[in-house]
Amino acid sequence: MKFLRIGPAALFASVLALAACQSGYQTTQNRKAPAAPASTRPASQKPAKPPLSGDSYTVQAGDTLFGIAFRAGQNFRDVAAWNGIDEPYTIRIGQRLRLSPPANSISQKPPANGAPKKPQTVPPVPQTAQPATPKAPESMLSNIAWQWPTQGEIIGRFVVDDKTRQGINIAGKPGQEIHAAADGVVVYSGTGLIGYGELLIVKHGNEWISAYAHNSKRLVAEGVKVKAGQHIADMGDTGSISTMLHFEIRRNGKPVDPLLYLPER
Repeated sequence: MKFLRIGPAALFASVLALAACQSGYQTTQNRKAPAAPASTRPASQKPAKPPLSGDSYTVQAGDTLFGIAFRAGQNFRDVAAWNGIDEPYTIRIGQRLRLSPPANSISQKPPANGAPKKPQTVPPVPQTAQPATPKAPESMLSNIAWQWPTQGEIIGRFVVDDKTRQGINIAGKPGQEIHAAADGVVVYSGTGLIGYGELLIVKHGNEWISAYAHNSKRLVAEGVKVKAGQHIADMGDTGSISTMLHFEIRRNGKPVDPLLYLPER
């Protein structure tokens, strides 16, 4: 009987091949790359939707009542009430939603003393000026202990009635931590709104929300409760021309100047 002599190198290769067969190992050429997390996929995979105007809107695939209210600049509870929608605020594709109060309803309650209350406005601040931090008028005070969502230079300020300046822009470095500005619940985590890139929206009670845009990564999903100061996202430039955080505070769906509520620093 003749024996086939195998060299050390060939024997070593044969052992590796046998181990691969037994363990189910695949070479890198045959393995499929893992799918990217939703928060890191390009926004182009899911068409972003523009802000809403007009008195009504037809629900489309991927819509939520909260997202529609945010795009329309309305409080989600008001939109639900105008359309007779109860919790958990379920809507259906093709449903026509009213985005303004019915003609026979009263959109604002009169003051207790019966005297009309003048609307509170904040005059626009020139982008080149750096005035002292303003204070919120008494009628707009919040019982929420707001915190700064991140550190950095303010490179864009809030301007009343300007759709492109509904919050403040804070410059920073890629990957810089973004923190929740107050305790709340995440009600939106996605890339579905034009101009916001990777966006998180946190609800704080029935009146207030905060929004965090242009992130490179979202770390919390919808429905998650967050604590003030919790790391919820990383700074990026999605939907922006530079690395920054676009931060908004809204009361009853309406943008307000975040500098009225954030502490001095």
